Amino acid sequence: MPDLPSSPPNARPLWWLQQRLTRWQPEQHPLWLRLLVAFAITAILSWMRVAFAPAESGGRFITLSLAVALSTLYGGFQAGLLSTLLGMAVINFFLIKPHFGLPFDSLFQAFWLNLWHLLTQIVVVGTIALLQLRHRQLAETTEQLQRSKQQLEDTFEQSATGMAHSHIGGDWIRVNQTYCDIVGYTKAQMRNMHFRDFTHPDDLGLDMQQLARTLNGEIGHYSFAKRYIHREGHVVWVHLTISLVRKPSGEPDYLIAVVQDISAAKRTEQALRTSEHLLRQAHELAGLASWQADITATRFTALAGSHKVLGLPTAEFTGEQLLALTHPDDRERALRLWTLALQGKADYRLEYRLLFSGEERWFTMRAEFERDPNGRAVRALGVTRDVTERKRSEMEIQQLNASLEQRIQTRTEALKAAYDELESYSYAVAHDLRSPLRIINGFAQALQEDMPGLAGEQLSHLQRIMTASKKMGELIDGLLTLSQFSRGELQRKPVNLSAIATRLLGEFAEAEPQRHVRWDIERGLQAMADPTLVEALMQNLLHNAWKYTARTPTAFIRVRAGETDGQRWFSVIDNGAGFDMARAAKLFQPFQRLHMPNDFSGIGIGLATSLRIVQRHGGELKASAVPGEGATFRFTLSARPAG
Repeated sequence: MPDLPSSPPNARPLWWLQQRLTRWQPEQHPLWLRLLVAFAITAILSWMRVAFAPAESGGRFITLSLAVALSTLYGGFQAGLLSTLLGMAVINFFLIKPHFGLPFDSLFQAFWLNLWHLLTQIVVVGTIALLQLRHRQLAETTEQLQRSKQQLEDTFEQSATGMAHSHIGGDWIRVNQTYCDIVGYTKAQMRNMHFRDFTHPDDLGLDMQQLARTLNGEIGHYSFAKRYIHREGHVVWVHLTISLVRKPSGEPDYLIAVVQDISAAKRTEQALRTSEHLLRQAHELAGLASWQADITATRFTALAGSHKVLGLPTAEFTGEQLLALTHPDDRERALRLWTLALQGKADYRLEYRLLFSGEERWFTMRAEFERDPNGRAVRALGVTRDVTERKRSEMEIQQLNASLEQRIQTRTEALKAAYDELESYSYAVAHDLRSPLRIINGFAQALQEDMPGLAGEQLSHLQRIMTASKKMGELIDGLLTLSQFSRGELQRKPVNLSAIATRLLGEFAEAEPQRHVRWDIERGLQAMADPTLVEALMQNLLHNAWKYTARTPTAFIRVRAGETDGQRWFSVIDNGAGFDMARAAKLFQPFQRLHMPNDFSGIGIGLATSLRIVQRHGGELKASAVPGEGATFRFTLSARPAG
């Protein structure tokens, strides 16, 4: 139920009762409750009738009419009808003793009195219910009218466009806030102004002319873009629509003005014009010409006079004319690409030559096609650029390249000769290193054969000598292969880095049994790499970790792997001496060391060799450390994936 409007204080009780009765809606309450209330009202009034008036007094049927009326007011027609029937039962069987007997002279009298009472109460109940319905409908209609009026008022006041009603003479009847905001005045200020006061002088004449035509009946309304002078002095562009409302007699009554601020659109138009001007200048500076082509008519048209940028004789060409200007060696290629582009089978990007007055000029052309719903090309938009100077430069560069190629070839042959000499030297050095190793290994084998009784620790030492000499031979071969990386290919094979690391750390521990080093090697570290070179890489990195943890009481070495951005990497981590990252630039340089010789042994070639091995595989080797806390060497054995 809608909220009740306010009333004067002195009339509030009666007014409130009136409003409740006229706005009461029985159907808002459940039927059982309405019937129960009707039963209660009838019972109470029946008791009051028996208690306060002699049963034999007159007006028996009239007595409970009040109960019927109250029941109908509260519960509607059904409740009133129930009260009527209950009242008749009370009057006939309970009002006069003896109970349950008819207090009438005859059945005929009882029948007609009850029938007449029933019909009378049905009319009363129906009338009350109908009046309630009519009052509710009237209240709802009134409320809808008020709501519609408020909506119209809100539409006017809250509209995003300026709206105003004015007399024919120009005085304002009403103005909404948006209109006031557009011109910068308050409503109070607007009431004392005429629209001529803030109309731009250059637009006032047209406005008054159109207004006169409207008042004369020549037109019903008019619209145009005009300028207002804002209160702060700047110009505001608006789109104004004026409509005339006439009286029933046909005489002009008042004007309706609708104003929309189009300043932003005007600024956009100005920016577009500026952009077009700048684009035209850019075309001229870049040597570009924009064009469009009518596919059906096979006619090409240069846009915005851009043909002048290229020095073309005219802005329009037919397909035959353009093909005739094309260099004979480029015609077939240009025509074939154009045909494929029309069919949507290729992009139209072409570099070709045109002939103007016998002069050969190079152009690049690119086009996009507009197509109908069937996919058939109907129009093309493209740009053409004169690249003659670039092509001439390219040809000069080609001539220079031809001369440089000969010089490079000569230089390459000289470098090859020097490399061959270096390779021969490398083989000689490798041979000289292998000879002592073969002698050591040979004598070790001879000792093993001549002294079959060797066992235990002595046999273990002898086997370690043989294993170490063999391993050193393999490392020499690997380093020799590394020095020859410009020739031949890597022999990539599956390599188990976990097994290599476990074996190497075991060898280090056997060589220095007095040290207590813990290590953690991740299982299943596999890589596709050159086994010999990876052996040397792990030898260098793990030996460094072993060496630089010598002064750490609880030394720990870890080998693990991970993946970043699709690339697998491996790490060797220790908690040894570490190094200062400020000096890390020297870390991978040959024969450069970050520690004093008396602190840790070595010649500074291991990490340089490791870097070359990783680079040979196309990977990266990085290091990070904290002095006194250890170092981490992280490497990959393949190039970083694209993208």
